[in-house]
Amino acid sequence: MQAGFARSPEISEPDWQPISTPGAIGWLAFYALFLIHAIINKTGFLIIDHVNLIVHESGHLLFGWFGRTLGVWGGTLMELLVPLALAAYFTISRQTTGTAFTTFFLFENFLYISVYMADARTQQLPLVTVGDPENAEHDWFRIFSSLGILQHDTQIAAVTKCIGWLGMLGTLAWMVHRFLNAQRTKG
Repeated sequence: MQAGFARSPEISEPDWQPISTPGAIGWLAFYALFLIHAIINKTGFLIIDHVNLIVHESGHLLFGWFGRTLGVWGGTLMELLVPLALAAYFTISRQTTGTAFTTFFLFENFLYISVYMADARTQQLPLVTVGDPENAEHDWFRIFSSLGILQHDTQIAAVTKCIGWLGMLGTLAWMVHRFLNAQRTKG
């Protein structure tokens, strides 16, 4: 190695926090049960989506300070920014299970968002608002209409849903990889 490129142990990347075998089994059981819940649920509204709905509505309030358009987008933005910020924190801290949990639920939000997107033209879902219910509007109807792509709502929703599933499964594969990698280096 050349002299200027050697890494000292003090500045090398810290290792990811290992997952114990019982911890890995517990987390994988949790995620398996959640995925089964997501697969068999036909309403499009999973148990965690009660929390997502609160985060979504808070986004309208927060981003609404920056204008009507950003206020409409704010619900979805907040749904994605909250778990993304938490995932970034856990990644920087090298906490494997925290990173996996927050990243998994970041991608789970895509499932929830896809249901709302697919409803843009039909507007069959009940709307929830923190403001005047008489003035409630469908976010994705307004967003897709303003972009001139309303006729593609279900196709965009299908891609969004696919991203959610691939992201959740990819997150689990990453967590299993981290666990197996730690087991190999340990033994």
